Amino acid sequence: MPAIALAALALMVALPTLSSVRLYAATAQRYVSVTVQPGDSLWSIAAAHAGPTADVQEIVDRISDANHLHSGTLQPGEHLRIPL
Repeated sequence: MPAIALAALALMVALPTLSSVRLYAATAQRYVSVTVQPGDSLWSIAAAHAGPTADVQEIVDRISDANHLHSGTLQPGEHLRIPL
């Protein structure tokens, strides 16, 4: 009987706390598609899509992550997703 009373008390304390928790979904990531041209580098593509105050290295890292790139070598005709 004491175990049942303890469980009921725990529920009375836990349920209001749990009901006040809010869950937020991550915002959907948007991308633009770019086709690699001869002479393009990951750096030049990132620099072309960076804002005036953006860190180009950060953009390079985001492009690498979005496209699962393990090196900076690009092939002409390759399609890259550029995070916006």
